Amino acid sequence: MRNDVMEGLLNPNNKTSAGLGRCVSHVQDELKSFRSYVRWMCVDQSNAWRACISWSIFILFAIVVPAISHFVFTCASCDGKHKRPYDGVVQLSLSSVATVSFLCLSWFVRKFGLRRFLFFDKLYNESETVRREYTQQLNRSLKILCIFVMPCFAAESVYKIWWYASRASQMPFLGNVYVSDMVACTLELCSWLYRTTVFFLVCVLFRLICYLQILRLQDFATVFQEQSDVGSVLSEHLRIRRHLTIISHRYRGFILWSLILVTGSQFSLLLITTRSSATANLDVYRSGELALCSITLVTGVLILLRSATKITHKAQAVTCLATKWHVCATLEYFDANEGDSPPPDETGNGRVVSGASSDRESDSDLASDDQDELENAKFVPSYAYSTISYQKRQALVTYLENNRAGITIYGFTLDRSTLHTIFMLELSLILWLLGKTVGIS
Repeated sequence: MRNDVMEGLLNPNNKTSAGLGRCVSHVQDELKSFRSYVRWMCVDQSNAWRACISWSIFILFAIVVPAISHFVFTCASCDGKHKRPYDGVVQLSLSSVATVSFLCLSWFVRKFGLRRFLFFDKLYNESETVRREYTQQLNRSLKILCIFVMPCFAAESVYKIWWYASRASQMPFLGNVYVSDMVACTLELCSWLYRTTVFFLVCVLFRLICYLQILRLQDFATVFQEQSDVGSVLSEHLRIRRHLTIISHRYRGFILWSLILVTGSQFSLLLITTRSSATANLDVYRSGELALCSITLVTGVLILLRSATKITHKAQAVTCLATKWHVCATLEYFDANEGDSPPPDETGNGRVVSGASSDRESDSDLASDDQDELENAKFVPSYAYSTISYQKRQALVTYLENNRAGITIYGFTLDRSTLHTIFMLELSLILWLLGKTVGIS
């Protein structure tokens, strides 16, 4: 039954699968839960009516409610515990990233459709392992989204309920102060939940797409362990590289703007909390919401950067694997010509593997849970390169060395060195800002 469902979704020759609409659920559609979630989040713009509802909900929860919350319910005359001196920065930070997320997600769904955006239309070319694990990760994505959103939302709910229950707001705009407080509290919580969920949804979708490329790279690494020609290896690498380029072009604007907005919001929060007059406001009542906002935004950016650097690292590890494949083939060739190599063992690796077999026990101590075919320390079996000439192998290695794949942002590769650069730049800005506010030199 499970295979029939997968076949109905992934087979391009299946008339039922080909007839699936861009945002229409189907009994054999693995994306049914995601389509329903997108529809309930009101980011489905498959027709004019849904687009109107989507934009109305966005304007209400991302712009109108935060503006009313800041300008109407600030409660400047309240006591010290109920004042919200950082509410403006919090509302502006959440609304800005929610706006970028909503615009990007709406464009993704409207232009590509959910199946095409998540590369489900390309899965029929992949192996059964890639299909199965990607589908499992898809089913886990909504759970991961809840894990990121619900703890912060629970803490925000406790704070808002306490703030309204302690009668901080005394504006009976609906005639009754209790009903008015309940409506205002509900709207503020819905606004917080909507903005954070939209932001995390785009981040989790990016993580999901990067996970698919990691599965493809791990599956691609097996070509170096079997009888393959250089042409097929090159063709498969070009296909993966093209998909990484597509992902980079789709997400580069969102990643860049998220990094800029989150960095700007964090520096603004640091500036207003390190002033000499802000010391009295640093307690759980007045700065607790500030901490929740910072945790939410920084977590989303870390999801993006970690996913991008991980897929870039895996893509660049292909070059190391191809180089090892080339070295093993060259050593095998010279050993065979010298005529002094001992009989090969069961793996057929000759003297090279027998020299490494003595360290088998120590190598097991170095193995990690994250090690896969791309990063293993095993020698390549001789049958994987026995029919490939030295010139072809060298040409392939040279190509991979000069065409490193990965996630890029307008030409800049998001790898670990880029993360180090970003970290050092932000650390320098933090120290400069602290030097201007609290006198750190």
